[in-house]
Amino acid sequence: MRRVVVTGGAGFIGSHLAEALLARGDRVTILDSFTDFYDPRLKRANLDEVARTGRVELVEGDIRDRGVVTSALAHADAVVHLAAMAGVRPSIEDPALYVAVNLDGTANLLQAAAKAGIKTFVFASSSSVYGNNTKVPFHEDDPVDHPISPYAATKRAGELLVHTFHHLYGLDTPCLRYFTVYGPRQRPEMAIRRFAECMVRGQPIPVLGDGSSRRDYTFVSDIVAGTLAALDRGRGFRIYNLGESATTTLCRLVELLEANLGVRATIDRRPAAPGDVEETFADIGRARRELGYAPSVPVEEGLSRFARWIRSRAP
Repeated sequence: MRRVVVTGGAGFIGSHLAEALLARGDRVTILDSFTDFYDPRLKRANLDEVARTGRVELVEGDIRDRGVVTSALAHADAVVHLAAMAGVRPSIEDPALYVAVNLDGTANLLQAAAKAGIKTFVFASSSSVYGNNTKVPFHEDDPVDHPISPYAATKRAGELLVHTFHHLYGLDTPCLRYFTVYGPRQRPEMAIRRFAECMVRGQPIPVLGDGSSRRDYTFVSDIVAGTLAALDRGRGFRIYNLGESATTTLCRLVELLEANLGVRATIDRRPAAPGDVEETFADIGRARRELGYAPSVPVEEGLSRFARWIRSRAP
């Protein structure tokens, strides 16, 4: 039985990961600040779902608070660091906040982990670090020196911080570049959930650009499986792409949502947003070979599951 601290564990991915850890017998501490980036009641509801699987210790606090972080990590065996200010577009509005949370907070966690003798520190990075890379699919060894949003820049800088602590203290530090994660409990501002909720209410959906942008959409259960594999098998400092290794255009995404929700979308066409990349596409060969990562939920099946969840929540 391991004692695992999950930062951001009340959020979308974190709550699913906490459930999976509990289901296999690990002890879980969730460290979450319940920010108002979106309605904190949604995170409380996520924890209610987690409680059906098992008991977790909850530490409410900010990862920028060294005292809170030190206390939360004091008796842990491993850390999975998911907590962050998320989202490309909001980071353009308040880059200083993103730097403070995503870099200062990560540094606090790494320092506390090193002092506590923790051996494994899994860092959740993002496919956004690749920027507008024209070489697809994206490989972990591709250059990532040109991020196009403050969020992407903080995620790349976080990877470098993690490498530094691996070098100094010998931590095992797998860094996971997540590719557009979706599924039940997805954050409300993310496109798939926002589109779906607008569609079932009969409201227009805001489509940015001409609909040709492509994403490697990854169902949350595949992301959780890859994260658990990194926690168990990740050694040294190593970067892994976690995606489905397939791409879907925005237009096709809307078509699939229409088919699964049984409603027709009304499109509110808007200009493409600054900071958004044109395409994401994961080369997952390294994760397959070294972690046994094997995504099993294609986007057609994932959206069917997601649509059932959305329908179950409709009044």
